[in-house]
Amino acid sequence: MNVSKIKVLIIDDSALIRQMLTKILNSAYDIEVIGTAADPYIARNKIKRLNPDVLTLDVEMPRMDGLVFLSHLMRLRPMPVIMISALTQKGADITLQALEYGAVDFIAKPQIDIAQTFDAYSEEIISKIRVAACAKLQKIPKVAPKYPPDIIIEKKPRFRHFKTTEKIIAIGASTGGTEAIKQLLVQMPADTPGIAISQHIPATFSYSFAMRMNQLSAMTVYEAENDKVILPGYVYIAPGGYHLLVERSGSRYICRLNQGNPVNRHRPSVDVLFRSVAQNVGPNGIGVILTGMGDDGACGITEMHEAGAITVAQDEHTSVVWGMPGEAIKRGGIDHILPLYKIADKLISLI
Repeated sequence: MNVSKIKVLIIDDSALIRQMLTKILNSAYDIEVIGTAADPYIARNKIKRLNPDVLTLDVEMPRMDGLVFLSHLMRLRPMPVIMISALTQKGADITLQALEYGAVDFIAKPQIDIAQTFDAYSEEIISKIRVAACAKLQKIPKVAPKYPPDIIIEKKPRFRHFKTTEKIIAIGASTGGTEAIKQLLVQMPADTPGIAISQHIPATFSYSFAMRMNQLSAMTVYEAENDKVILPGYVYIAPGGYHLLVERSGSRYICRLNQGNPVNRHRPSVDVLFRSVAQNVGPNGIGVILTGMGDDGACGITEMHEAGAITVAQDEHTSVVWGMPGEAIKRGGIDHILPLYKIADKLISLI
């Protein structure tokens, strides 16, 4: 059977990185690297001539940096772009801006000594290319074990919670989520109940993301810390590499960090956050599941729904990838399906 291959153009000033990415992507049955470019000026001509489906774009390049090129591209010829970012503070800041400019997703630059993690890295970037090109994802090979949330937080019989005026909002997202979360937080007033967020994000990027959201939101935004009390007017974003749980400590809710196994191949996992809210907050919780690939969070938000929490899912039209919210809707765990621009108003009305 002939497979229509996803055509990829790699833009990176490093010949070694271009070579590594070409080898990785050409190993996939449905992806073909049709060209490479050492800088945006060369890339511009190759885009016109080769008409790629997806670009990988280095964040920092000579002659014209990746951000400037991306802003021109999205204005003149919008197309799916995966940013290739160095794991540095500067790289994180630029990458988050790139997502605001319209990049679909990002991944770290492959390391020269990648031998130990080559398979996992290859799987991740191939998956992201397929998502960017709107390919069917069910054929993606499963290399890493997919643990359920039980490995971090055991499912327990439903507890009886008294409904109170104190609320906790739990938000989960993946691909496209950093921009969706930004659009949501900038609309929330300063006296909003405490918000806990699990966004699939590497450790190097979560602090920069939290600081950027703090600059833009009327609420105070932190990268979550262990035992931090969850207060109204504050947002707690799970650090990359840690699961975030909401637990009860006396009359207060607190953040609990856990560095156990990845759940659904993610740490932080949305399912872990949502299950903890279902068990410890019950009907005083509000769950929001935003754009993202896969099904992480679908199980947990359904448990929140069963525990009496109100649940909201982003609709398909405004989602970059409608995997996570779509799966949650299929499982019957959602009360309200809304476009992104209407979710903040719904939350404000609920609280």
